[in-house]
Amino acid sequence: MAEKPTATHDGATGSDRSPSLNEKPNLKDPLGVLHKVPDPDEGLSEEERRKLDRKVMWKVDLYLIPWLCLLYLISFLDRTNIGNAKIEGLQTDLHMTNNQYNITLTVFFITYALVEPLTQILLKWMKPSIFLPIIMILWAICMTTMGLVHDFGGLVTSRFFLGLTEAGLFPGVQFYLSCWYKRSEFGIRSAIFFSAAALAGSFGGLLAAAIAKMDGIGGKPGWAWIFILEGLATILVGIASFWMVHDFPDEAKFLTDDERRRVLRRLAVDKQGSSKHEDFKASFVWQVVKDWKTYTGMIIYMGCDGVLYAFSLFIPTIIKNLGYTNTRAQLLTVPPYAVAAVVTVFVGWIADKTQKRGIINMFMALFGVAGFVMLISTDNPNVQYAGVFIGALGIYPCIPNTITWAANNFEGVYAKGVALGFIIGWGNLNGIVASNIYRQADSPRFIPGHAVCIVYEALFLFGGSLVQHIGLRMENKRRIQGKLDHLVEGKSEEEIDQLGDKRPDFMYTL
Repeated sequence: MAEKPTATHDGATGSDRSPSLNEKPNLKDPLGVLHKVPDPDEGLSEEERRKLDRKVMWKVDLYLIPWLCLLYLISFLDRTNIGNAKIEGLQTDLHMTNNQYNITLTVFFITYALVEPLTQILLKWMKPSIFLPIIMILWAICMTTMGLVHDFGGLVTSRFFLGLTEAGLFPGVQFYLSCWYKRSEFGIRSAIFFSAAALAGSFGGLLAAAIAKMDGIGGKPGWAWIFILEGLATILVGIASFWMVHDFPDEAKFLTDDERRRVLRRLAVDKQGSSKHEDFKASFVWQVVKDWKTYTGMIIYMGCDGVLYAFSLFIPTIIKNLGYTNTRAQLLTVPPYAVAAVVTVFVGWIADKTQKRGIINMFMALFGVAGFVMLISTDNPNVQYAGVFIGALGIYPCIPNTITWAANNFEGVYAKGVALGFIIGWGNLNGIVASNIYRQADSPRFIPGHAVCIVYEALFLFGGSLVQHIGLRMENKRRIQGKLDHLVEGKSEEEIDQLGDKRPDFMYTL
């Protein structure tokens, strides 16, 4: 019979006090790690263990986070710089209608979203140090060709393959990071990683304004140079990534043997099974498909991701329609993104400390609603620009918080990876909606587009978070009351392990 789990402030089983690695988990070490991996710290005091833990995780942070942030900054820049290129004359030079421009935005999200669940399996099969650099070089080639096209057909083809090749990065890195950190540590790392998207928006405006000055060089317009130079830079970073991206904890070469054991054992204490080897089974996919958390996660993520793409793709156009010149409009996109980046990291830190991810989502959604209400309710440029700032606060922090929330509540290598693929893929599929709600015919107020964003924030992000929070709280109550203890009676350790987050000692993060 399983011990009764104790609900704690952080949503994990037991407390997050860095328990002794010799301490016996509730279900006889269901991950099969503690008794298989030698304890490198045997005989040390709790304080000495914590000191070594902090040292090894600081090393992990330095080796993983900065480079992964750079990769995501580049990827987000490469998928959204078409918005900067538009105000530099892309649509006019390629003789594209408004509908054709929206189609070029839409086609990216079709391929991007549909292949995301598959990329999680490929990442585990090929290893991160191979998979991530390869897809980066491939999308960089697609990016560069966007600066060489002469018509709508060429541009839409490039965007089609850009979505196909870029699909594996964001969900792949989120899954990858969840295999390194305890559930109470993942949120801040995810937030720092995603803050690169906000920095990409900020940096993208500055970069586009500078590159556009190359207009006419080599017979190419300024918007073409935006694609070409950023694509070539991405190729160089992709090549360097073969040496800069590391594999999962059990194979990471930058760790010593003792450090590797220390990371694996601390994850085992946290009930994380995503760092260990596991053979793929079709049952893992069905496990995710039948889980209600998959669908609430999809609803929540579409609430913030759909608005994210609407915001990032059209904010240069929205600001330009407030009456500013091309260059000034590019530069005015910088401050909202910079503020969003700082707030994203701060919210990630708060979420890790409180482990109240659903409540935080709901609170930040109120900012999103307020920002878009300001945009839709007046034509005063100052109020609208303030609305852009506030709206950004309701979008960017919720992306990593939602992904972390999902990663915290799915257990097992492939189950977690497939779940994140479904959730992120569905969210990105809503980029199709985002690509078509800001029509030039609705300028300068863009009332239909702003109205759709308000609905997404209020109904899907806020409402979905509320439903999932209540559902997870009810599930935890059943575990505390012992109503799931019968699931482990008479089962072997391997059979208990296969229960994943359905184990009676697994407490969901709220």
